[in-house]
Amino acid sequence: MFLILITLSQSADVYKGSKKHPPLLQCLQPMPPILSPVDECQQIIMKHTFTFSYGQPFIGDYNPPDCRFNRVTFNFTVTSAGLQLDRLGLMFLDDIEVFRTSTAEPTKTGIIWSYVKDMSGYLSLFKKPHKIIFDLGNIVDDAYTGSWTTTLTATFFTAEDEIEPADVIIPISSRRSVDDSPSAFIVPETRAVDTIMLPRNAKNAVVTISACGQADEEFWWTHVLSSDTNVFWEYTSIRGHSPFREIQLLIDGQLAGVAWPFPRPIVGIDAFDLQDDEIDITPFITLLNDGKDHTFEIQVLGIDDDGNGRGTFTTAIESNWVVTDKVFIWFDANNTPLTGTGPVLDSVASIQLTSATKGVSSLTYSVQVSRSIYIESTLDTADGRRTAIWSQNLTFSNIGSLSNTANDHVVRQFTAGKQATLAGYSTSFEYPLWAHSSYNTAPDASVSIDASMQQGKQVQQLADLAFPNSWKTFGYTRLPTVFSPRRTFIGSSRNNSRNGTAHDGKSYGSSSIEQHMTLCSVDTAHEGTVVQDSTRVPDLAGQVWSARPLYEELYERSIVAADESVVYDSESYGGQVRGQSTFSAARGQEVNRAGHGGVREFAAKPIEARLGRGPA
Repeated sequence: MFLILITLSQSADVYKGSKKHPPLLQCLQPMPPILSPVDECQQIIMKHTFTFSYGQPFIGDYNPPDCRFNRVTFNFTVTSAGLQLDRLGLMFLDDIEVFRTSTAEPTKTGIIWSYVKDMSGYLSLFKKPHKIIFDLGNIVDDAYTGSWTTTLTATFFTAEDEIEPADVIIPISSRRSVDDSPSAFIVPETRAVDTIMLPRNAKNAVVTISACGQADEEFWWTHVLSSDTNVFWEYTSIRGHSPFREIQLLIDGQLAGVAWPFPRPIVGIDAFDLQDDEIDITPFITLLNDGKDHTFEIQVLGIDDDGNGRGTFTTAIESNWVVTDKVFIWFDANNTPLTGTGPVLDSVASIQLTSATKGVSSLTYSVQVSRSIYIESTLDTADGRRTAIWSQNLTFSNIGSLSNTANDHVVRQFTAGKQATLAGYSTSFEYPLWAHSSYNTAPDASVSIDASMQQGKQVQQLADLAFPNSWKTFGYTRLPTVFSPRRTFIGSSRNNSRNGTAHDGKSYGSSSIEQHMTLCSVDTAHEGTVVQDSTRVPDLAGQVWSARPLYEELYERSIVAADESVVYDSESYGGQVRGQSTFSAARGQEVNRAGHGGVREFAAKPIEARLGRGPA
């Protein structure tokens, strides 16, 4: 999608520049501040420039610091100047992926961004030495001139909190660190399968999935039905297997849960921190703690159809998805192996497809998918018998139209889901997306692209699984005194939305974008979870409350940017505005606040690489 070119940005005040060296353009991803004391124990674990780095990841050593800590944060700072494409970065500790990020496209005079990420969910890893492998593939030549100069700093500190990190983390990966290589699977070219043995004394286990589409699968949400890929064969090629993708976790061949990916038109929501999906596999523990090897496999599915409205799930998608997984395991305090019965699995999925064409000029299509999963087992522990449940209910809708011989494309997509355990965890999410793109070729053969997008990510979560709930990692020190002493909550609600437009003429582009995000705490007198009917998902709707959920705003930020300048920026903590600024918008070729022109030159890419269709 051409909207990958839209980046929230402002002048980087710490790099003020001069007439000879203009200031660096600061790229922004509005996110809640993370608790990370600046005067604590710190360690620079990577300082490296990625230039010709395909197949040449950064290799380093991590050794635990000489200080006490129960919290860890990362600060990842990147600068780049020149013309360059957006790139994907993966960081491993040995064979375990711990951080996935992507880059913004630089300007000729340079950009900078810093991102702070809480890493406390990986605490057990940071207590031991590891090999660091950071893979950020890049190429520099006459067309692509930008390198990535990076600094990754870890901060270690002690906080009084309720975080309970896993006792051990086991990779589900290609395990190539011994060869100084990243351990990601590339699907569907290879099977994402690994064999692991769980400790006998495991009491809880959660699998987290890190997966994103690349190359021909980067814009999977713009794909059409397989039966319609040749509609515009005289003019252009379009990709198939539908705009739906499902990531399945199989344990010994049995479905254990799914993840429906968040569409990522990079740079966008979560661009600097591509977050994992979580699946609780505690119902499988009595099958996995037998001291034997067990097979874990991740499959990425699309949909193939027969042209008559009937569709089936398929693993024969385009190329490719970058996938890794890991298992977070908590030990039984009595060091006793769990016994019990199950798991019993109930999974139902439905697919509804429609499409219509008008000659070779237009195509409309619709894809509707739903899935429910319910897994239950009985666990006998030294403290008594308990029931373990993992349940998911998900719905997906994508309605699209291609017209003007596929030059114009409109997509309206909505993904929603609820997932929960019986132990108090639940998450509900919504991913709305609307996108329009069009391209036209002028008589002189130059091409212009216009695009607009509305996208959101709303997540409400009670308790936590592998990673701490957002309220636990929030940098609460700037909250009003009404929040003092530091209060505890049962959950959080995060809402992130953005609207943007962009135009690209030849190799120059202009854009405007508005982004708004809020983080709220969720609190109430909570009496417990009640499991209901056969599609049971014990979330907010399935719990017993003595009072209505109480939402309190912890953090809010709204930003409006136009042509590389922030024109409005408002930030508030606990409902109190702490910073609000309004700036003059850039006009035409006038130099803006960052010292950059009102239009921007981008790395040249063919239409197909920008939109997923059109001339290669």
